[in-house]
Amino acid sequence: MLFGRSVFQSILTRLDEESPEPQPEAAPGFRVRGLSAGFVAETVQHVPTGEPDLAYRHFLEADADEITSPAAEQVVEPPAPKLPPPHLLRLSEAEIGEDLGLTPRDDAEMLADKRRRFARDNHPDRVAPEFREAATRRMTVANMLVDQALRLDALQRKLK
Repeated sequence: MLFGRSVFQSILTRLDEESPEPQPEAAPGFRVRGLSAGFVAETVQHVPTGEPDLAYRHFLEADADEITSPAAEQVVEPPAPKLPPPHLLRLSEAEIGEDLGLTPRDDAEMLADKRRRFARDNHPDRVAPEFREAATRRMTVANMLVDQALRLDALQRKLK
């Protein structure tokens, strides 16, 4: 620091003193300085400018049938209802246990592997929104069954 200033402040002061004349302030405008017109793509087609909605639709290259006045309403048909995958219809404990493939010989590692495989196919985040309730039910029951099997496995190990 020189005379109560940092080196950086001293350099800025010296540069201000050495500059020949002050730069005129740029007049405020709508353009961004430094960008050329090369960023603007020229179009060959005529874009309607009377209504912004029409220009937007034209820009998106909509079909000629779809380019209408903004007041015109288009009928949108709801999508056909989807059928759930067959495994999401199996909601009883016995069916879910069968899908898990639990056996009395399963150890903790095998049970964890079976839980992961089951979750990969049945997790609610991996199915369509309309089937999430069934997937949640399946995951809840499957986790309960695997947890019971893990407790049983731990109990059998203690008894040995």
